[in-house]
Amino acid sequence: MKKICFYFGVISLLLMAACTQQVDKVDLAKEKDAIKLVLEKYVIANESQDISKIEEIWLPSEDIVSFGTEKDEKLVGISKIKEAVQSQFTRFKNTYISVHDQTVDVSEDGNTAWFAEIINYNFILNDSAHVYEGLCYTGVLNKKEGQWKLVMTHMSVPIKPLNP
Repeated sequence: MKKICFYFGVISLLLMAACTQQVDKVDLAKEKDAIKLVLEKYVIANESQDISKIEEIWLPSEDIVSFGTEKDEKLVGISKIKEAVQSQFTRFKNTYISVHDQTVDVSEDGNTAWFAEIINYNFILNDSAHVYEGLCYTGVLNKKEGQWKLVMTHMSVPIKPLNP
């Protein structure tokens, strides 16, 4: 009788453990598509100079970070990011951004993602056309309340190789 109770107890524990460990499987392809949409919104927000779209794609936190292309361009917090973007909007005109070589990956739990892409950035500044090709744009997103939000980005300008 003790053996039967013991086996019944073990089986019960195993069944309870199996039931509590069932986790919904994350649809990684669906999450990657959602992240690509956020990155597309980044392009649209910059081209249309829409600060409200910028606010939609960033986590509203003072802990987020964006590194720009200038040596002292480390923006910490949504306030600083919005301020810098708004300043850029007042100076740049006719912005056109093209993206290629984009990679997106998502953590197994579906709550963190990272991306890397190459951007060609074209705009008018002081009545002069500017073109930056091959900008490296990378970043991290977190899923908060079902929405993907940028929490960290970095943009860098590749230098031309030195002549030997």
